[in-house]
Amino acid sequence: MIIFKYLAKQVLVSMLAVTFVLLMIFMSGRFIKYLAKAASGGISPDILASIMLYRLPGFLELILPLGFFIGILLAYGRMYLESEMTVLHACGFSQKRLLSLTLVFSGFVALIVAWMSLYLSPLGMQKVEYLLAQESKKTEFEMLFPGRFQGFKSGSSVTYSESISDDKKTMLNVFIAEKSKKTDSLDLLYAESGTQRLNENGERFLMLHHGRRYEGRPGELNYQVIEFDSYGIKIEERDAEEPKIKKEAMATKALWASTDLSSRALLQWRISLPLIVPIVTLLAVSVSRVNPRQGRFVHLFPAMLVYVAYLGLLIVARKNIEKGVLPEAVGLWSVHLTFFALSLILLGKDKLRVGVRKKARDGRSADA
Repeated sequence: MIIFKYLAKQVLVSMLAVTFVLLMIFMSGRFIKYLAKAASGGISPDILASIMLYRLPGFLELILPLGFFIGILLAYGRMYLESEMTVLHACGFSQKRLLSLTLVFSGFVALIVAWMSLYLSPLGMQKVEYLLAQESKKTEFEMLFPGRFQGFKSGSSVTYSESISDDKKTMLNVFIAEKSKKTDSLDLLYAESGTQRLNENGERFLMLHHGRRYEGRPGELNYQVIEFDSYGIKIEERDAEEPKIKKEAMATKALWASTDLSSRALLQWRISLPLIVPIVTLLAVSVSRVNPRQGRFVHLFPAMLVYVAYLGLLIVARKNIEKGVLPEAVGLWSVHLTFFALSLILLGKDKLRVGVRKKARDGRSADA
């Protein structure tokens, strides 16, 4: 039990450190994408934290197997380098026992990955699609932010407001530039304040107060200036979008009942993610042995190449299932079986080497 706790601590600490670093890298790229969309007025910054939280299981289901794989390599590599593993083997702690204990750790990690890939990740994608659909119901003026020039989706107008009330109903020092598609003229509006109002028919208007309107073509002196106390601009309501159910947001139960090739391929992919964990555990244990003269990280590069090949072949197999090139019965299972066989070969190479040396030594003893 003491050895079990010690090995678990070494592996899990390394796994958590690697997972945290990889998670920050992956999430920062996705966050920048959503941040750019918020800066352009596509979505509200208020929902960025919620979106990233709902996307978290989708990141972790891919990162956890890799983090666990690297965690084993780092932890056991250090123990081999500092001769801790040599002492354990000398005391009767066999490679088979080490593998069995490591598979216990991997079982817990595989269950977490399965929970995320089969349930949490699609649920999170559904929540994200719902939030984006709710954002589509907001008017363009509700997406404005103070102190920023923002273009609307139509691409024909730009709006600026020095300050906006919390309820998005009142604006101060409003500037609007709108290009006319028919006359190719440019209309500039400035007002000290602006408020949103509803008329009897439920139509929404932006009422500008105490301002001026400049109308003319850029570069020409022929323009008009109109001063006004109140000026109304109709706010076009955006059509509310129905939540789009992407394949990634479909529940696993729905994928199981579907006969569509892309759905069946996605189902195999979700089941494959937890299956990766025990197989990479076998691979990691088989290549974790480090010669103290070679250094601690010498085995990381070839091990990472094997992992990248494993994940890459899974992705290729999934695409081939979607195209109908690869039979569903063969599917991603063939990739898992290939790397499972490879891991068994790597695990058996040490026993084979020891057997060959013993046989040669016995042969020399018999000759003597």
